[in-house]
Amino acid sequence: MKHTPYILIAIGFICLLTATSCKLGKAYVRPEMELPGQLDSLTQADDTFSLADMHWWEVYGDTILQQLIRKTLENNKDMLASIARIKELAALKRVDLGKMLPHFDADIHANREVENYGGNDRDVMPEIHGAMLISWEIDLWGRLRWAYERSNAELLQAIDNQRALQVSLVAQVAQSYFELSALDNELSIVKQTLRAREEGLRLAKLRFEGGLTSETPYQQAQVELARTATLVPDLERSIAMKENEIALLAGEFPYPIRRMMMDEQAELLPDELPAGLPSSLLERRPDVQAAEKALIAANADVGIAFTNMFPRLSLTANWGLESEEFKDFFSSPYTFISANLLAPLFSFGQNKAKWRAQEAAYEREVYKYEKQVLVAFKDARDAIITFNKSKDVYNSRKKLEQAAYSNNKLANLQYIKGYISYLDVLDAQRGYFDAQISLSQAVLGKQLALVQLYKALGGGWE
Repeated sequence: MKHTPYILIAIGFICLLTATSCKLGKAYVRPEMELPGQLDSLTQADDTFSLADMHWWEVYGDTILQQLIRKTLENNKDMLASIARIKELAALKRVDLGKMLPHFDADIHANREVENYGGNDRDVMPEIHGAMLISWEIDLWGRLRWAYERSNAELLQAIDNQRALQVSLVAQVAQSYFELSALDNELSIVKQTLRAREEGLRLAKLRFEGGLTSETPYQQAQVELARTATLVPDLERSIAMKENEIALLAGEFPYPIRRMMMDEQAELLPDELPAGLPSSLLERRPDVQAAEKALIAANADVGIAFTNMFPRLSLTANWGLESEEFKDFFSSPYTFISANLLAPLFSFGQNKAKWRAQEAAYEREVYKYEKQVLVAFKDARDAIITFNKSKDVYNSRKKLEQAAYSNNKLANLQYIKGYISYLDVLDAQRGYFDAQISLSQAVLGKQLALVQLYKALGGGWE
């Protein structure tokens, strides 16, 4: 027991030595990239507010869609796996933190050894042993601190990857939901056209049987009716498969998906979509943040490889009790203190080669990070252009649909009065049908443009 104060003094000295020891290697510095002044020529350079600053439930006002997104974020299997990965890396980070601190172990054993050489010299040697062992690697050059920095970066990267997954899932659910409603709308258009074709067939039959026309218009009407009818099962199949896709995202077995009509959805979407400053894109996009965390981890690997070329100092201390008789056990202390210096001497350049390899790996991660930044700006610019042009596409197709509607209505009137042939009516009906489908796709294009813009700006995670 009289040696205990000296042990505590030694431990305190080592703690001070570790705290003041150097950390060899280069500290991480984010690569400098000259960012453009604005995301797009149509955006304001001084617009600090971004669409990505809005919560996803503020962007998507459809309550049914909001429920689907919430269910997906709670039950999606990829999301749950990413959360488990974060827990794993958090525990591994704690392991690397523990490596910088002393390790305390206990060793208790009792044994009874009997020897009898030649059969006439029986010797009994009992022993009772109990000890506390303290081992500690002194982080003289920062190797353990680099390892802890790497594990911390890997944990933060996993968190950013989970955020990026959330952004992607929000966009996937919204896109699939809008596509499902668009399929419903197309099916409604087809069924409406089918009823018009049936009425056209009825009129063509009456005129043929009345001797007003030949059989050709009547047969043509039957062909158009059959052609339109073939579209129904294809759309119904696509609708069922889209419902299955949404159910899979939500982590559930296939089931019918409730949804709003397309026209009702369009009224709930925001009109003004500010993009924000270019610098905010680097902070909002979790995939860019994840790429930077990978860069930080690679820089830490360089530090680890560099410090591996220097000696390692490990200390070991034992304090315990040892006796042949239990009655003397507590009055038989012993202590043991040792220091081990492991210095690399000749490895034929292996350690230096490993350091050079980690430097090259870091350089590779720099290029990957810079590429991810370029991808982020490309995605944002593409999404801004697509959203702005989707308005023009919708307006032009709306005018086309209105003109085709008027032409179809006039053609039916003129056909009934006998001014034009049935083929002219069919041309007008086909034009109106195509215009309706085209307008439906333009509405879907506006919705998907919003989804992609919100995703490209990094919106969708809290």
